[in-house]
Amino acid sequence: MNAAKAQGKQSSILVEALSRFSAISLLLGMSLVSNSVGAENGSPTYSGDFLKRSTLTGDWGGARNELAVKGITADLSLTQVEQGVVGGGKDHTWEYGGRGDLTVNADTQKLGWWPGGLLTMDLQGNVSRSVNNNTGAIMPVNSNQLYPLPNGDNLNIAQLSITQSLSSYVGLIIGKIETFADANEFAGGLGDTQFLNNALTADPVTSLVTPFSTLGAAVNISPTTDPNEAIVTFSVLQTNGNAKTSGFNNLDANKLTFAGEGRVGTDFLGHTGHQLLGVEYSNETFTSLGQNLRFIVVNNTVANKDRSWDVYYNFDQYLYEPNKASGQGVGIFGRLGASDGNPNPVQYFYSLGVGGKGIIPRRPNDEFGLGYYYIKVSNITLQGQASNGISVNLSLLRNEYGFEAYYKIALTPWMLLTPDLQIIRPAQKQQKVDPFGLQGINTAKVLGVRLQLLF
Repeated sequence: MNAAKAQGKQSSILVEALSRFSAISLLLGMSLVSNSVGAENGSPTYSGDFLKRSTLTGDWGGARNELAVKGITADLSLTQVEQGVVGGGKDHTWEYGGRGDLTVNADTQKLGWWPGGLLTMDLQGNVSRSVNNNTGAIMPVNSNQLYPLPNGDNLNIAQLSITQSLSSYVGLIIGKIETFADANEFAGGLGDTQFLNNALTADPVTSLVTPFSTLGAAVNISPTTDPNEAIVTFSVLQTNGNAKTSGFNNLDANKLTFAGEGRVGTDFLGHTGHQLLGVEYSNETFTSLGQNLRFIVVNNTVANKDRSWDVYYNFDQYLYEPNKASGQGVGIFGRLGASDGNPNPVQYFYSLGVGGKGIIPRRPNDEFGLGYYYIKVSNITLQGQASNGISVNLSLLRNEYGFEAYYKIALTPWMLLTPDLQIIRPAQKQQKVDPFGLQGINTAKVLGVRLQLLF
């Protein structure tokens, strides 16, 4: 009977998945019409025909273009994701979540205030529904739902900062900062533009000591005055900050992250590429991954670990580029990362993949990506002796690896539809299924579709 119920449940999930992707097929047909009419020009503007312009709401009767000339821009997007675990994992469910993002920039020089300044405010909110907890993986399969905060419905100012050019070579940023660095041509963003899996949008070794949104200050140095050729960034950040942080009450000299990152442009094979190297150190006190049972029982507390560090590297390299530096073509990317392994649960990491944009004639805004990642997990262990005298040495995790493929269909320049497939061997090995004891967690198969609207 249990087998029949399971088979029935899987059948219903499959029917639901097929019905959802039937709607995608209809939208795909619409995209062939809209792009054949309006995609010949690869440089969208606020103005223009409804199907050709870069945003849904256009130029607001000319006011938006006038504001941009005066130094004020406002960009709003809404990203929605429907995703389901259709095999393996912990729970075969579908979830829908959405995230809105409003970014306002004010150029102080164009406004006539003072030269070289840029004021930035980024307001983000999400309806936090995802299958991130249903796969058994430590890497979220929907990183778009991590921002501004991963739990609950929330609306927060993720960035409120001022950037000031001190010269043609040096710039300073200070305030509440979005720290999402580790830029990559084919594997970046917040899960709203390219890959969805967090392991393919950034290097996970950095997540312990560098929160997404926090108080901080950074200095950018561009040795050639062109940041696309080379840029070096040094940062001091609040390790325990988040998007809800306001004021300076939690700012502590013993809870800081010190980071340095350098990125240089390359010209291997006559095509555009980049190489990036970064290092981070935090003086924060973290919970240790290795715990002695006797210490927990006798002292009624857990062991801590002072300080943490990590190093990370990434590259992107075009292999086919019809027009140099156009952002269109096909290339490869990769990331490497290493940490102290305790308290950081990600000890070693690498990812490799292929990405491309605008390779189909008359579809310059379509993108695709294929990526694989591997994580050597620093196992969470419980050690000691149980009351019956049996020695305990329990490891809760295993190494994790996964694959993701996506294709982003530009229905219009402002409406972007992305079917997505992920296959993951999760780090979590078992789950407790009362009253039947432990049950193994098999390779998770995750289907999803993302729809982004640019207003």
